[in-house]
Amino acid sequence: MISYTPGGTPAHRLDARSKLLFQFGFALAAFASPTPRWLAAVAVVAGLALVGSRTSPVAVVRTYWFVFVLLFSGPALDLVALSPPRLTPGRAVASTLAVSRVALVLFVGAAYVRTTPVRETRATIQRYVPGKAGRLLGVGVALTARFLPVLRRDLLAARTAMRARLGGERPVTDRLGRLGRLGLARAFERADRLALALRARCFSWEPTPPKFRFTAADAVVSTVGAGLAVAGLSVTLGLWP
Repeated sequence: MISYTPGGTPAHRLDARSKLLFQFGFALAAFASPTPRWLAAVAVVAGLALVGSRTSPVAVVRTYWFVFVLLFSGPALDLVALSPPRLTPGRAVASTLAVSRVALVLFVGAAYVRTTPVRETRATIQRYVPGKAGRLLGVGVALTARFLPVLRRDLLAARTAMRARLGGERPVTDRLGRLGRLGLARAFERADRLALALRARCFSWEPTPPKFRFTAADAVVSTVGAGLAVAGLSVTLGLWP
């Protein structure tokens, strides 16, 4: 699963604020137009983000494989027709281009997750979203980023244990039901332990924020993000063909 990994890549050295601005601009640009030429240009930007963060696209697909299956199941259904001709590639082109926008945003988001500590993301959110809403949002993002990998490991361990006990021979519905019940039980157990740990560590709504350093590279990335946002809005509003 994609999670923060310390490193010395160019993306690791960037400020969390510039990376969030870049993500925002990239998302606006990605959803501005579903034309092949526009998506190809956006895909080049996403590829540069993966290279700059040294994030493997294979690892991203393995992490979000279920999301990718859901996304591309629509184009796969459009590809098949009930009457001759059985395969209709023309019908699947539009839906494939539409879902590709979401896939590109996932790739860039994975690069951000891999190169940005959770505490920096939380501090950035709490700094720019005022009041209690910012504190709640920052804490929610931080806990989710730390909680989901733990739950995923629990489910993988449970599935491995079921296979070791010949659970793979059971019907699919029975296996899903067992994993679902176990997953809920472990989630509530983990939540109770997390609450106890937070109280034991004197959890603070306003922790000491990390030191932010806005460098020349951050200025360049922020400018690119702002440019992507402007370009996306221009295309959406029809101001730029």
